[in-house]
Amino acid sequence: MLDATLKSQLQGYLQNVTQPVELVASLGDGPKAAEMGELLEDIVSVSGGKVTLRTDGDDARKPSFEIRRAGTDVAVTFAGLPMGHEFTSLVLALLHVGGHPPKVDAEAIEQVKALDGDFVFETYFSLSCQNCPDVVQALNTMAALNPRIRHTAIDGGLFQAEVEARGIMAVPTIMLNGVEFGQGRMTLEQVLAKLDTGAAARDAAKIKAKEPFEVLVIGGGPAGAAAAIYAARKGIRTGVAAERFGGQVLDTMAIENLTGTPHTEGPKLAADLERHVRDYEVDIMNLQKAAKLIPASETGGLVEVVLENGASLKSRTVILAPGARWRQMNVPGEDKYRNKGVAYCPHCDGPLYKGKRVAVIGGGNSGVEAAIDLAGIVAHVTLIEYDGKLRADEVLQRKLKSLKNVDVITSALTTEVIGDGAKVTALTYNDRGTGEGHTVELDGIFVQIGLVPNTEWLAEGGVALSQRGEIEVDAKGQTSVAGVFAAGDATTTPYKQIVIAMGEGSQAALSAFDYLIRLAPVEARQAA
Repeated sequence: MLDATLKSQLQGYLQNVTQPVELVASLGDGPKAAEMGELLEDIVSVSGGKVTLRTDGDDARKPSFEIRRAGTDVAVTFAGLPMGHEFTSLVLALLHVGGHPPKVDAEAIEQVKALDGDFVFETYFSLSCQNCPDVVQALNTMAALNPRIRHTAIDGGLFQAEVEARGIMAVPTIMLNGVEFGQGRMTLEQVLAKLDTGAAARDAAKIKAKEPFEVLVIGGGPAGAAAAIYAARKGIRTGVAAERFGGQVLDTMAIENLTGTPHTEGPKLAADLERHVRDYEVDIMNLQKAAKLIPASETGGLVEVVLENGASLKSRTVILAPGARWRQMNVPGEDKYRNKGVAYCPHCDGPLYKGKRVAVIGGGNSGVEAAIDLAGIVAHVTLIEYDGKLRADEVLQRKLKSLKNVDVITSALTTEVIGDGAKVTALTYNDRGTGEGHTVELDGIFVQIGLVPNTEWLAEGGVALSQRGEIEVDAKGQTSVAGVFAAGDATTTPYKQIVIAMGEGSQAALSAFDYLIRLAPVEARQAA
């Protein structure tokens, strides 16, 4: 099952296991069961006796296996083969169940251990989902720390009957004690915040006690990370407040146009960005959403950013890098059937639509790439584009035209998402040339129509925004408010690319530092 390289790597990792681990397999029949049996035997063979295998498991889900700390109630379960993106989840589960301490903040560890109650989590994942490992690893870690927490990671593509019976139409989907707990990427801290209702108040109290920063960055994507690094390297007090560190990059699959890095994936790049920022003395405040900006002219000297939890952060300068989010169609039925047939990540959710009919909305690069990827999984793809022609690169269009299970409809305005109350069953569109209405029967809709800047919260802060809601910046990243700079996809800077956002973030930090240097003599004269 595992090649020689993976076996060698796994052997090295398993040297860190300090407590005996028992694998309890419920294999059943079929090729996947045989593959799982080979995988488990490979793990045992390189463990140096630290891992043993039993094949008498009685889990109703087959094939599946439990990773248990021998003689204890500490255990996690994989229903399906944890390969691809989930192989790291498997390795970490072996290590953490085997007593190796997780790389988690000490405060978070104590918070997990102190949770009072019995928590049975189930996570539905797909092997092509780049967000799923974060959820699987977070819940596995919690289960390894607290024996009253149990977690089963379920491959939705392998257990399709169960997925359909429970109405799972997006991954990752998290169930807690049989009830839906959450969907989409969640970190351990986010899971804790939902379980521990007092966590938000404690976070707000800590934030309120912080001293003012010299540079405060709002946003943790490529622009925000670059800004934090460049500011911190100047030796000035730097803070980052981010709704989720990594931003939109976390939802990106293959990245092949980052200069000097021929190929990477969004979650890996996001992790690399965070590690780089943490190499410096930067105060990272994750899971913090900005709600309002108050200019220095109104506070008496410092720019203030009010957070959604009610706390405020103050700084001599602020760099806005809030990024953007997927644009929605804004048609009837879209909100009702989000994650019930309306999806925004073809890589994550595509495997759940195997053998079904879907539509892709959008004819740019993202839409055409999504259609190409989905065509290899689903029965049929209908690509719907508002414009009179596709806008994707010619090489992508040629590939799309070569696919026999794809239809392309241009000059089409999507008008409604139709469902049966539980899931999507069709969409309607109008022909923009004739005005005639049409209905397409399908099971899923993947929306790929661009981005919207996350700037609504700036409407009352005096920061000038364009008609599209983008932050207006000059050549140095300065906004219309003194001491407030901006960078990345939320600004009027053209071409929304990772490499450009990094450059703009660096420039904004250098501009903020230059602003502080020039401001200092003025402040000194005023003090005198």
